[in-house]
Amino acid sequence: MKTVLITGASSGYGRETALYFHSQGWNVIATMRTPRAGVLPESDRLRVVELDVTKPHTITAAFEAAGPIDVLVNNAGVPLMSVFEGTPMARVREVFETNTFGVMATTQAVLPQFRERGFGVVVNVTSSVVLGHMPLSAVYKASKMAVEGFTASLALELAPFGVQAKTVAPGACLTTNFAANATSGASLEELVPAPYASWAKKAVGDFMGQELFTEESDVAETVWRAVHDTTGQLRFPAGPDAVWLSQAK
Repeated sequence: MKTVLITGASSGYGRETALYFHSQGWNVIATMRTPRAGVLPESDRLRVVELDVTKPHTITAAFEAAGPIDVLVNNAGVPLMSVFEGTPMARVREVFETNTFGVMATTQAVLPQFRERGFGVVVNVTSSVVLGHMPLSAVYKASKMAVEGFTASLALELAPFGVQAKTVAPGACLTTNFAANATSGASLEELVPAPYASWAKKAVGDFMGQELFTEESDVAETVWRAVHDTTGQLRFPAGPDAVWLSQAK
């Protein structure tokens, strides 16, 4: 029986992916910054483990608790919608600490066991912002584009050892906590300098008015497909809007 470790599994894509892999008979290590009871069903094939990708000691402890795994899904991430001019550099660093450096840290932690066993898959969840030009996403997109580049090069390094690295790029999903968390509790108006206000309002309206959106299940099923793909495909868009963007490039 194979085992997957998923970061950021307390909600959204991570939780749905944990449920999906569990339904397919896998052992699931669902990691969360703050483990909570009742988030996932009780099962002898599902364990909840504390892991904060920005804290090295929790990464070490989580992988020790997990034991051998077959797949790492780097799903943990923080959103950000803002105008760059109005984004404090401290916030920029926070986004990169989780979205980019956190992915690198957990990946580096798992690579020795994958390389030694000659098998393993790393799936890094990015975003459809890497597929098109989207407003209010300069910092967030930069953090995810870095992961795309990291994964593409990493895949070449790992190929001689039978280990794979891939990315899944979800489209826009209205049922996750992304929108609520993207402004860190502040209203968008507070994060947008006055000269940008009318432009930002229109940009948000255009985004909410798009016809295609992604469901959490789209992402879980795409992660599953990426894990089992044998064609050498590197990037997997998830959701109809992400697929459209990938085809329009």
